[in-house]
Amino acid sequence: MAAKAGDNPDSLMTLATVFCLRNLRKTMCYQGFRNKLCLRSDIFLPSEICDKLVNTYMELVHTDGNFEPEESFFQLFSDPRSTRLTRVQLREDFVRDRDLEAIRKQDLIELHLTYCNSLSSRSLKTLTCFRETLVSLCLFGCSHIFYRKGGAPLACNEDTDEEEDESPASRQALETDFNFQGFNRLRLLNLGGLPDEVDAETLLKPLKSLTSLDLSNVQLMGTAFLTQWKDRLASLVLYNVDLSDELVNTVVEIVNLRHLDISRESRRTSKFKMTRKILTAIVQRLVNLVSLDISGHVMLDNCTVPHFEEAMGRPSIEPCKSSIYPFQELKRPLQFLGLHDTTLCNVTHIPAYKVTGSKNEDQVLNAIEAYTEFRPELAHRAINQLFDIARIQHCSQLLRALQLVIAALKCHKYDKSIQVTGSAALFYLTNTEYRSDQSVRLRREVIQVVLNGMEQYQEVTVQRNCCLTLCNFSIPEELEFQYTRVNQLLLKILEPARQDESIQRIAVHLCNALVCQVDNHHKEAVGKMGFVKTMLNLIQKKLQDRMCDQVMEFSWSALWNITDETPDNCQMFLNCRGMSLFLECLQEFPDKQELHRNMLGLLGNVAEVKALRPQLLTPQFITVFSNLLDSKADGIEVSYNACGVLSHIMFDGPEVWSMEEPRRDTVMDKMWDAIQSWDVSSRRNINYRSFEPILRLLPQSISPVSQHWATWALYNLVSVYPSKYCPLLIKEGGISLLEKVLELESSQPETKDMASKVMEQCENFKEDPMETNHGQEVNYGQRG
Repeated sequence: MAAKAGDNPDSLMTLATVFCLRNLRKTMCYQGFRNKLCLRSDIFLPSEICDKLVNTYMELVHTDGNFEPEESFFQLFSDPRSTRLTRVQLREDFVRDRDLEAIRKQDLIELHLTYCNSLSSRSLKTLTCFRETLVSLCLFGCSHIFYRKGGAPLACNEDTDEEEDESPASRQALETDFNFQGFNRLRLLNLGGLPDEVDAETLLKPLKSLTSLDLSNVQLMGTAFLTQWKDRLASLVLYNVDLSDELVNTVVEIVNLRHLDISRESRRTSKFKMTRKILTAIVQRLVNLVSLDISGHVMLDNCTVPHFEEAMGRPSIEPCKSSIYPFQELKRPLQFLGLHDTTLCNVTHIPAYKVTGSKNEDQVLNAIEAYTEFRPELAHRAINQLFDIARIQHCSQLLRALQLVIAALKCHKYDKSIQVTGSAALFYLTNTEYRSDQSVRLRREVIQVVLNGMEQYQEVTVQRNCCLTLCNFSIPEELEFQYTRVNQLLLKILEPARQDESIQRIAVHLCNALVCQVDNHHKEAVGKMGFVKTMLNLIQKKLQDRMCDQVMEFSWSALWNITDETPDNCQMFLNCRGMSLFLECLQEFPDKQELHRNMLGLLGNVAEVKALRPQLLTPQFITVFSNLLDSKADGIEVSYNACGVLSHIMFDGPEVWSMEEPRRDTVMDKMWDAIQSWDVSSRRNINYRSFEPILRLLPQSISPVSQHWATWALYNLVSVYPSKYCPLLIKEGGISLLEKVLELESSQPETKDMASKVMEQCENFKEDPMETNHGQEVNYGQRG
């Protein structure tokens, strides 16, 4: 049997790393002075393990809502004699100056800092501690690192235990003392987003041996300085850098370039026009080029071969057949060609193995892959195009598409536009059409990033998309591994008194599904989160609006489910004015059958709790239940549930019946009449996980009508749904209890007759278990 998409297990190294990070005090560390996390003295870890620990730690911090960061985590790596780091990737505002200072004694080879806006020029000083070993450095989006935070920054060799100033660096106090003097081994440098006030030429002048340089979104005062690396530079990224003839002329002098990126975010912002002459010069002069990105540029028409002159046959990557004139001069196809947001991506023959664009699914997925890490604005547009493909057409590379969207959502947890488009794409990529191809592991990854989005953004569109995506999963089964978290998030959505109607409806539906078919432990835990009160608040609001809609009905249905066999939740319902709301709903919406069924089902659960029944034993409530015995709403369901409530109350005996009206015998007569009127072959909209509440009413003579109701209920269920309920009744010892019904003198003849039929039905089922009578299964939507 073939493995499903995304089913590869984590490596043992990854599993062990995650376990250690979740259990630091039980594995590598102990609690030191002032609760400081300290490394055990017998721990010595090589760089392969230390790098994995730090980089996985950062991933967990940003992608796992259940993971608790450690204040002094980076201090564990302060001494290279016991913990050695070489390659570290840190991102987002979570990283502070003190974290970098903690690892200043390490001989780092690679240090990638991405969007670390909490770093100030103190960290620039710390960087100099790595100057003798650093080969690769990324400061992408770390614009605050070039500014001081209040006073003068600390030197890298200063020890301090004082609390650092957490205020952001002042944009006025530019750090002027730093340069790359002494970084002799540095080969790869990314300064994307360098502030305009910093002169790139002066900053880079000491670096003689660069082979890769990224100056994305950097304003260049001049371009000639780039030629100092013309014989060494293999990769140059000038994304969103204003092109000019001078800059192009400089670039084509860097003859050893293998990767050139002169793309822009959008054609709308481009004043420079990409001509056939410029493209030809790039191809002719940069003969080692294997990767070129010219996305977002306005292309003049003379760049492409007229359609009627194009080479015949299937799309080809051979340069000689290229539909783009300048690329016909390539010696071999490019490995990568960025044509996103250009007209060139639509031509037939493109001489490249991997092309970004919007023409087809392959180009769109390539764009997401290429631009996610450093260009969320482009990744956002590409994900939007993938959304259209999944919604209107068909996604043929499902695994790759899902993995790329998941990666984008993880990488840009704090980018609202990515979260909106990503969650929308996930909704279509996880629906029924694609479900059979997805592994449990992959679907769990989707759930994780969806919950991350819900956690981070209270914005309507993100919340709606995330809730809708969760509806594509089997609930509660597929969400059980995040059961507490998902319930907390949904209840938080439902907290505001006035919420977007569509989100409210979806969230209540999900809440209802989550408490359906789960064990009592889960229900009690959710009850303690405020589930009962939240549902009653929604009901109260709907009553104020005099509106009985799906939110109202789902809320009562959710309460029915969460109170099933959970006395604590039943108590909460009564404590939170639940009975008052029941009476108000009954009076305000007398004709809403579904509503009545849900409310009476819930009260049936309350009535099963002996300690709570006295609160139902009032003239007002008994009169209401008695009147509902005559209801024909939803078949027999409302009448059946009202009779069930009264059956449990009658079971407590005549001594608890202290009221004069209505009289106990009068109510019991109405119960007999109601039961006699029901069709025993009625199909039911109910699900019993256990018969225990019904079975306790059988072997007793206190209330024959309660005994009759219980016997009727069993006969109906084992007759209509034998394959489900015959085994359940046998398993729970129901047959011996029915035999006692036959032995009791107080049992009515019709009750004994029905009890015999139940036993006969179960006996027949044991002889022929394939018999399913009507052949339809019970509705699992209610009661548990």
